[in-house]
This record gives sequence, C-alpha cells and structure tokens, in this order.
Amino acid sequence: SFSNDLHPDLKADFILANPPFNISDWGGENLRNDIRWKYGVPPAGNANYAWMQHFIHHLSPTGIAAFVMANGAMSSNTSGEGEIRKKLIQAGLVDCIVAMPDKLFYSVAIPCSLWFISRDRYDHKFRNRHDEILFIDARKIGKMVDCRHRELSEEDIKKISETYHNWRNTDGKYEDIKGFCKAARIEEVEKNSFVLTPGRYVGTELVEEDDEV
Repeated sequence: SFSNDLHPDLKADFILANPPFNISDWGGENLRNDIRWKYGVPPAGNANYAWMQHFIHHLSPTGIAAFVMANGAMSSNTSGEGEIRKKLIQAGLVDCIVAMPDKLFYSVAIPCSLWFISRDRYDHKFRNRHDEILFIDARKIGKMVDCRHRELSEEDIKKISETYHNWRNTDGKYEDIKGFCKAARIEEVEKNSFVLTPGRYVGTELVEEDDEV
C-alpha cells in the first residue's frame, strides 16, 4: 500500500509504524506526482520522507501517528528533505521527537528516533501546544543485556511516556529537565534551521550519529 496506495480513502485515528530506514530503491521516480506529497516531493534516493507523508496523508483530522525513523531524517537537507521537514514543522504537525539509544534492534546496531505527529494540536482533547515541540533525549537510557543488545526497562519506558503525557495533557505537571527533555517554541526550532535533533535543545552535547548500516 506504500508504492501502490490500495486504501486511498482511509483516514486513521492512530498509526503506529516502523518503516525501513533510508530505502533508496523504493520507486520514487515513478511517483513524482503522487497526491500524498503535500509537503514536498521526497527524493527518489531515500524513502524516509515519503513514509512520513504517507502516514500523514492517511490521518484523520484529529489523528495521531507515531513511527520509528532513521536519525538522519532529523537534520538532513539532502535533495529537499530539509524543506519538507520545515513545512511539516510550520504546519504544526510535529508533536514530539525522542532520540533513542543504539543497539535496540537485532538486525542493526544504529540508534534511531521516534516521531510523534498530531493533526490537531490546538486540540479537542489535550492541551493547546501548536506552537511547541517536545524534545526528549533518551540516548543514555536502557541497559546492555549482552555485548550487542540493549533493552529498555519498564521504568525507562514509563519515564519517556510520562514525560510526553505530562507535557501533552491539560492537567500534566511537566517541567523541562536539562539533558533529558525540553518543550521548545517553534521560533527556537526555526533559529536552529528546523533541525529536530533533541540534543540541540535539551542541553546535551550534540553528537553526530551515523545512521548508515
């Protein structure tokens, strides 16, 4: 349904996905005029921003999407990706970005990021947060269970999820924590050239991540 959208009228309330990272042979050259590319035509050599817009296209007016993404997508300016990211941010779609540690997958050791996208951030159900993005730097969370694999404990997951819920909910008791989380205004993101790397906002040292296999 990605390369040949078999459900053109589907509008989902929730989308949860783990698309493949940095796919170069996704057939993008044959989909240049696809209706899903509302925020910009994704490069034929990388499907990351095609996946994002595929999910966004299929969200309902109050829908929420969460997906795992290659770290490069948070800062890439290659082949127009930076301009697409800028438009997603200016459209008020990006709700939260979580930087995750490495060695969470069995197939690759690279780190990744979690993206939370919300269609309605003014919000019929939660707090009005249309002019903010929550950044969480969870790169130091988790415990190595062997030399190649890291696992998150229930406490680790709770720390991340409660931070997001406390920030989003009207009755949440959210506070910025230096080195872990920050609710940044869109103006600050704009000053950082629309780069979404959490370390740039929460106060930790910015580390360039290699997201290639």
